[in-house]
Amino acid sequence: MADEHTPTVEQSEGTGAGEDEVAPSVDVHFEPVMKLEQLDEVKTMEEDEDTLFKMRSKLFRFDKNANEWKERGTGDIKLLSHKESTRIRILMRREKTHKICANHYVTADMELKPNVGSDRSWVWNTTADVSEGEATQELLAIRFANAENANKFKEAFEDAQKHNSKLAGGAEPAAHKDASESEVEPDSEDEAAAAKEKEEAKTDSAPKAEEPKADAPKAEEHKAEEHKEESAPVPTA
Repeated sequence: MADEHTPTVEQSEGTGAGEDEVAPSVDVHFEPVMKLEQLDEVKTMEEDEDTLFKMRSKLFRFDKNANEWKERGTGDIKLLSHKESTRIRILMRREKTHKICANHYVTADMELKPNVGSDRSWVWNTTADVSEGEATQELLAIRFANAENANKFKEAFEDAQKHNSKLAGGAEPAAHKDASESEVEPDSEDEAAAAKEKEEAKTDSAPKAEEPKADAPKAEEHKAEEHKEESAPVPTA
């Protein structure tokens, strides 16, 4: 029989209730060793262009030294139209690395030919591909997943050729327009000179007043050539 003064198990457990209390935690703050700075957004020049065509494909180039086709990359080939000039170029980047493997304008002298033995592959020649930084002549071949995708690329390619050809042909009329505007609003000295030549033409039987007209087309032709050269920038990535 237990003594009245001997503590029981329940009483012993109750005496240690205060030992289960959790001490308040200390708020510890550590300063970062390095601060990450926000990097500036990298521009690819595609921000100034509209995507007219985009299709996954595999690109090859012909190596003249090895006399064989070599794979250049797999990715999305694009036809991009500049928002201001509307000129269209081909651009293709490799998957994952995003490295450029094709970058050139679509010109009228390019001929898209079917690859031998394949209905989903095309071959064409470009004289100024700048994917490696400098303009080089390349014989390229592209292969799509099926013939339907290949035909879609062909249609978009030929439409781009027609569009760029119209832009190139439209440079000369723009120069003639500038010349006509200068005739509508001439300087006062030019008006006086023109009036004097007109009076001399009436009194003189020799066609002296027609001589300046013969030089006018040459000046306009020179202006057209300058305008055409300025509208042909080198493609940039």
